[in-house]
Amino acid sequence: MPKEKINKNTVLADILEVNGSSEVLSKHKVPCLHCPMAQMEMQSLKLGDICSMYGIDFDKILEDLNKL
Repeated sequence: MPKEKINKNTVLADILEVNGSSEVLSKHKVPCLHCPMAQMEMQSLKLGDICSMYGIDFDKILEDLNKL
């Protein structure tokens, strides 16, 4: 992934290319990491949509991800 900032439209597949991102996602309890259906949709699952679906604090996860 280019050194662009992660935003609400960044897909999970791109986020997971960043070193340390899976730990940040796990810390914020993103369930998609282990969901079999999500594995097939990694290229289309956007961070903003995931946060909305699961009640995850978007601003906090975004801050943590962009520190990586």
